[in-house]
Amino acid sequence: MKKSRVLLASLVGSVIEWYDFYLYGTATGLVFTSLFFPNHDPAISLLLAFVTFGAGYAARPIGSILFGHLGDRIGRKAALIFTLVGMGGSSMLIGVLPTYEQVGLIGPILLVTLRLIQGIALGGEWGGAILLATEYAHKGVRGLYGSIPQLGVPIGLVAGSFSLTIINYLTTDSQFIAWGWRIPFLLSGVLIVIAIWIRKGIEETPDFQQQKDSGDIARVPIIETFRHDWRNVVRAIGLKIGDGYFNVFIMSFILVYATTYLGYSRETALGALTVGCATMLLTIPIVGYLSDFIGRKVIYVGGLILMFLLAVPYFSMINKGSAWLYIMEVVVLGVVWGAIFATQGTLFSELFPAKVRYTGLSVGYQVAAAIVGFGPMLWTTMAESYGPSPWVFGGFMMAGLVLSLVFCLFTPSVTTSGHSDKQKTA
Repeated sequence: MKKSRVLLASLVGSVIEWYDFYLYGTATGLVFTSLFFPNHDPAISLLLAFVTFGAGYAARPIGSILFGHLGDRIGRKAALIFTLVGMGGSSMLIGVLPTYEQVGLIGPILLVTLRLIQGIALGGEWGGAILLATEYAHKGVRGLYGSIPQLGVPIGLVAGSFSLTIINYLTTDSQFIAWGWRIPFLLSGVLIVIAIWIRKGIEETPDFQQQKDSGDIARVPIIETFRHDWRNVVRAIGLKIGDGYFNVFIMSFILVYATTYLGYSRETALGALTVGCATMLLTIPIVGYLSDFIGRKVIYVGGLILMFLLAVPYFSMINKGSAWLYIMEVVVLGVVWGAIFATQGTLFSELFPAKVRYTGLSVGYQVAAAIVGFGPMLWTTMAESYGPSPWVFGGFMMAGLVLSLVFCLFTPSVTTSGHSDKQKTA
């Protein structure tokens, strides 16, 4: 099996899954508030819309258990096919949903249901894509391989945001609200077919195939994970919380924060986000490669410390002009968070044995994602009460980062052979 085909399969599926997931986030601020959650108070409409955004995050642990079970018992490949079907199908249906004005409460109820399906599918996609890459990697390039699926996040976010932006540019306001916003959701159906074709052409990962050949397959992976590896699940949750809140803010809520509370145009806010994501395309593979030489934990701790130090300055500087908004998005999102995220998949996967790796990796990451996914609801309330205060928002981020740094102290270092010190000496 050509490694390039494997890396393409891990990346293309990840791009499309995150395209669909972030497409919803962008549409939330643009159209969902008025079409599905109309209210005389715009703040309440926005808050209700972000509840559905958070619901997608809340559903991700369910997907981690469901697809983790499938991936650890039947195979990584099978699980990853089903995640694509779930995400693509739900996104296409969002594209044909009737609005609140057309069917009343049925419209937002269906929207929330489909958002939950999106979350379940993404809950299984991330861990599987990471394992598809890392379990094919040989010694010395596991960090690089594990960073490739992570590129799906910035690519998917920009693709989702720009697809709506382009349609908005090509249509009038009334056309965009009436039908234009639906086109990017319907387009995901075509992309999913391409991704499934690519993934069906790959073989099962060597690590899982070895487990299968030996007959050492977990009967109920989630039970075995919490019986033997619960500490590593807790570690993964703690490690993700800190950067997770910052991640959701600088890649999703920043569009609302910058336009609603700082007065920037949507073009400026989206431009800054795009440049930050473009920087990540360079940072992620470079740092992933370096992590095989200087250690993933070292990079991770360094990134958390830098993000902690930049928390208050970030919120202070983005209020001083569009140039500073661009600069801080590049530094905090593109460089610092990009470096953390580059190592995250490989670092978390190396905490678990192959027998329950899909489940352990996915559950730890997605439980943390469910917690931080409701950040926009908190920030909307904070902004209404305190305004865009750098100390309020920066202090919030710093608290989460301290938690992650504490967990780093209790996380075993990983050798270049891909095993934690604890696993190696056991």
